[in-house]
Amino acid sequence: MRNEVRAVIAFDFGLKRIGIAAGDTLTRTAAPRPAIHVTATGPNWEAISREIRALGPARLVLGAPYNVDGTPGALAAAADTFAGELTRRFGLQVERVDERFSSIEASAQLKAQRASGQRRRIRREDIDSAAAAVILERWLAGEGEGK
Repeated sequence: MRNEVRAVIAFDFGLKRIGIAAGDTLTRTAAPRPAIHVTATGPNWEAISREIRALGPARLVLGAPYNVDGTPGALAAAADTFAGELTRRFGLQVERVDERFSSIEASAQLKAQRASGQRRRIRREDIDSAAAAVILERWLAGEGEGK
């Protein structure tokens, strides 16, 4: 995988929204994509499928929710279920990356963009997908399981 150029999609799992980012192993950069809303029946699998079909990733990356002390976070079991469903539906390997502080880092990046005039407002969906980009950049830098 390291020597081949591959598209990668990352997810920042949440119970209300799932942030999405895309990148590749050549540029080692990540860009936020529109977040997917989660309803009472679960994630919008059709929207996730559209992203996967459009981008053709070789690998999926999912943030692993941990508490500050390193223990599994409150969303860990739900994120594990989501990872399993991604593999089942799309037949792609799902790598996990520690997502601690990714939303804080993403929010700071977006606030800096707003302060510099690059963006007008920041929505929760923007933070979720920017957090997915942070997670993907961590994976591209060599963090995570299965690297």
